[in-house]
Amino acid sequence: MLPLGLLNAAQGHPMMVELKNGETLNGFLINCDTWMNLTLREVTQTSAEGDKFMQLPEVYVRGNNIKYLRVPDEIVDVVKNQPQPTGARGGRGGAQGRGDYGGRGDRGGRGGARGGRGNGRGRGRGGA
Repeated sequence: MLPLGLLNAAQGHPMMVELKNGETLNGFLINCDTWMNLTLREVTQTSAEGDKFMQLPEVYVRGNNIKYLRVPDEIVDVVKNQPQPTGARGGRGGAQGRGDYGGRGDRGGRGGARGGRGNGRGRGRGGA
């Protein structure tokens, strides 16, 4: 179970978001993206001290400000029971392995046909 898969399944459901500054947001998840930016509706914002409350119609939360998320248990159960996607290789880069020389177009390596890192000028090479 991946975090973004859980967030996608939680769209339209209530959740609690605690921010790094200690504030909490309770609302319905409307949208999330690959950077874990969230849009919440019908939000109750609570101060870090817990003494101030604000009702907000909609809030956008940047993903790097999130400390943790709390989603309903039934959403977690639904995501756990879903079959995991099977691919040739997971992670970035798709099914392409490291040794097949296809990752950088047709260059092959550093510098291509001109021989590597630069053309020999600069850094200690004087003369004209």
